[in-house]
Amino acid sequence: MTLKGYFTLILLAGMITSAPFAVRPVRGKTMETKDALWHETGIVHLPPPRFESGTSVEKALLSRRSVREYRDEPLTLAEIGQLLWAAQGVTAPGGFRTALSAGALYPLELYVVAGNVRDLAPGIYRYRPQTHTLTPVLPGDRRGELCAAALNQAAIRKAPASLVFSAVFARTTGKYGERGLRYVYMDHGHAAENVYLQAVSLHLGTVVIGAFADAAVKRIMSMPPEEEPLSIMPVGRIRGDASGV
Repeated sequence: MTLKGYFTLILLAGMITSAPFAVRPVRGKTMETKDALWHETGIVHLPPPRFESGTSVEKALLSRRSVREYRDEPLTLAEIGQLLWAAQGVTAPGGFRTALSAGALYPLELYVVAGNVRDLAPGIYRYRPQTHTLTPVLPGDRRGELCAAALNQAAIRKAPASLVFSAVFARTTGKYGERGLRYVYMDHGHAAENVYLQAVSLHLGTVVIGAFADAAVKRIMSMPPEEEPLSIMPVGRIRGDASGV
């Protein structure tokens, strides 16, 4: 064997033994192995949403409050799924959703920051309305980071999970121009109110939080460049002594 052949074998052996500990592709992306293993759990199929409950619309409106104090108890995957469906779930074959949208352009994107949810590993997930599923974004409990980015508002850190709304403004401004900006904010208001009312029906509490550092939230959530964060809605079981407005 030539000297060149000998070193070629050494190089190949090193590549074979080191490959499992380097990087590998997962669904077309390259990431570190520890994150790849988390992504291999794949898409999370949420339980089908319920279309009936014992809470009337009038009762939900009467009882709606902004609640920031929660019991130290987990949420269920079904509860998370129901809240997501209320916010942006598809309700018709044409793709129409629970919350109205100017021109049916649906600029909103919706994430879950899970920390204490049964049958859902801590991490950040993106909601896919068309399939009522969650796609993993980042692993690990990120509630503390998100809380710090939101001026240390404790409700975010203490809640079992938070919903994070963002928007791709170009989806709406591409048709309506500058006036589309206000339409996007209107879309968000409709969806957030749906979450409030659904939370009442589930005997849960939530609050819309809009005070945060945009760039920090965008980085924590790993949002693509075209998205901008709009609000954070922590959700949890209401403490007996909690009050709301």
